[in-house]
Amino acid sequence: MDLLLAATLNAGTILALAGLGLLINEKAGIVNLGAEGMMLCAALAGFATVVHTGSFSLGLLAGMATGALLAAAMGALVIFLHTNQYACGLALSLFGVGFSAYMGVDYVQATIPATPKFSVPVLADIPFIGPALFRQHLLVYGTVALAVFMAWFYNHTRSGLVLRSIGESPESAHALGYHVRGIRLLCVALGGSLCGLAGAYLSTIYTPLWTEGMVAGRGWIALALTAFATWRPMRILLGAYLFGGVTMLQLHLQATGAQIASQLLSMLPYLATIVVLVLISRNPIWIRTNMPASLGKPFVPSH
Repeated sequence: MDLLLAATLNAGTILALAGLGLLINEKAGIVNLGAEGMMLCAALAGFATVVHTGSFSLGLLAGMATGALLAAAMGALVIFLHTNQYACGLALSLFGVGFSAYMGVDYVQATIPATPKFSVPVLADIPFIGPALFRQHLLVYGTVALAVFMAWFYNHTRSGLVLRSIGESPESAHALGYHVRGIRLLCVALGGSLCGLAGAYLSTIYTPLWTEGMVAGRGWIALALTAFATWRPMRILLGAYLFGGVTMLQLHLQATGAQIASQLLSMLPYLATIVVLVLISRNPIWIRTNMPASLGKPFVPSH
């Protein structure tokens, strides 16, 4: 059971990072449907960097840079050229799937050094909870800290309130003198860097290997997480662990020889996503109340 809990936290970290990145986008009013493609390209960039340098830190940074670059390119199109956010996001996702598959052919059989081991002294030796909670990669703890920071930032700082106002009413923020489009582009790039970090973590720490399509829908689940969590960072964290737990339960049942078709077990994470979205959609007023008012809407500044 302790191994299942540890694996849940590890798997949930990928979804949490991507979900928090998409939250930054959506709090600023931008819908980014390209998470799947960004994560795949970042996974390849991170893995290739570790193959050639042997540095996991550089691999994670390469993933962040790749995600930020792709997100900024999409952001420039939708923010300054007013192209359709949904179409651009889908195009980015499709591009990332194809581009990563093409460029990653030479890395399918590649190997990287052994993943560094982490543990918190003393606490890691506590029975049951020690191995589960205190022998995780540092990024697992960093993700929790990031969610706490974002919750505080959006609700208790002036900058956070400005970002929220841009997502709610960009016209009012512009009238007050804020550079709405520049701030939106910054938020899109920052959110993309977190999606890229999630992809690089997947290929260098979580697996670690590179294979075509290895993100396997996690980008779409992270997108659903933002609605599931009603655009609140701590709920995204909890939702990520929930979906991560479902994924690990599927693998655990397969390993124990449960008499359930493997195809049905593989469907569990995506089935859980669908069920959650159906339950949420039954209360559209609740969604509209929590969703940023300008989400998905273009902003053209008046002169």
